[in-house]
Amino acid sequence: MAQVFPFCAIRPAQHGDVSTRIAPPYDVIDAHAKQALLERDPYNIVAIDLPQVPAKDEGPHEIYEQAARTLEQWLGEGLLERASQPAMYAYRQSFRFQGHDYKRCGMACCVETVPFGPREGGGILPHEQTFGGPKADRLALMKATRTQLSCIFGLHQDEDGSATAILHEVMATRSPDMTATTDDGVYHEVWFVEDEATIGAYQRALEGEDIFVADGHHRYTTALNYLRELGDVPEDHPARRTMFVLVGMSDPGLAIGATHRVLGNMSGYAWDAFECASEGLLNITPTGEGPESLEDDMRVFASEQGEGVSVLGLIDMQSGSCFMATPVSADPLAERFPDKPEAWRTLDVAIVQHLIVDQICVPKLNAGEPVRWAFPHTVEEVMRIARGEETGAGGGEGFQPQLAVVVRPTPLEAVREISRAGELMPQKSTFFYPKLATGLFMYPLA
Repeated sequence: MAQVFPFCAIRPAQHGDVSTRIAPPYDVIDAHAKQALLERDPYNIVAIDLPQVPAKDEGPHEIYEQAARTLEQWLGEGLLERASQPAMYAYRQSFRFQGHDYKRCGMACCVETVPFGPREGGGILPHEQTFGGPKADRLALMKATRTQLSCIFGLHQDEDGSATAILHEVMATRSPDMTATTDDGVYHEVWFVEDEATIGAYQRALEGEDIFVADGHHRYTTALNYLRELGDVPEDHPARRTMFVLVGMSDPGLAIGATHRVLGNMSGYAWDAFECASEGLLNITPTGEGPESLEDDMRVFASEQGEGVSVLGLIDMQSGSCFMATPVSADPLAERFPDKPEAWRTLDVAIVQHLIVDQICVPKLNAGEPVRWAFPHTVEEVMRIARGEETGAGGGEGFQPQLAVVVRPTPLEAVREISRAGELMPQKSTFFYPKLATGLFMYPLA
């Protein structure tokens, strides 16, 4: 069965408001954001969790050793504490997203570190492919600090709502032990759950549940790699477990945003050339409006096209002109991927990767060479990359942005169906908003 466990966390010694001590996950922080966090508070967790910016490849050994020394120093100085009693942590995030207010509730706990895939009684299921570079960086940091510094975000079915009900009961009985407000306006609340009755009830609620990795594929793969490198360790070794925040799919606070694509550095790209190369594959229509209204235009256009039609937004980076694109075929990847489920073949992100990139950009506009990517979450960030800025999503020096593809959020039902089919979505298919904060709880592996 899928088992969940309390753990003795490393956490801020100062309870109450810890706003200045926490940070977003490493993969959304650029150099400017890291500097701003450290200027506000030199003891912000980003000093340990992000030795180099961006964390795309493994850096020099010394930067990871410095992160480990900093962690030990903060523990020694009493800035961080190691909990004396195993606990779970009820975690609520209150936020506004796309005009609506949400409260997302989850439980920080540990699960068994087992390979991805179905298991009798519940397994750990991935839903998207990952990049190699960040896994090397994360493994080097984990080996140096011997700590899992940030949580993996997991989803579970929770069809009867029992696990979510336990969380709500904890949150209704008393004030939180820690709170924080982050720059994105998200309000974070954490309750320490130490009593055996509540922990036992939550463990029973998770029996038999699959856990879907919503965010943190690199970090979970890193945990697997770390355990494998340790070799034959005892059954009770900490590395045999991994820290998650688990959220029930029935939770009304779940919100999914989009991850757009900016394609660049193509030797033969020009808008006219792209349009010509797309003939027979895409229907392209100019919007007559600018990037700031593109997502609204896409929603209107999608309602006109009918259910099941993939609608993509295109922005030519040089001119700023915007377009709508729909595949000529209703199932454009069926011939190439007949064994994939239809839910996979009709994903916007799959169509971007396997139709626009693989069939148009690489062979016709880049002489068969790979295309460079950036993965922004907002159109505003798309345009920052277009201006040459480095963001947590990519861009900056050496990146020549040429074509942006704006996509709609991947439906939660598609994540569930594709994961259960044992398939992987393309890289950066989902963006569960908001990200979990780093620094509220950490899991020591030694």
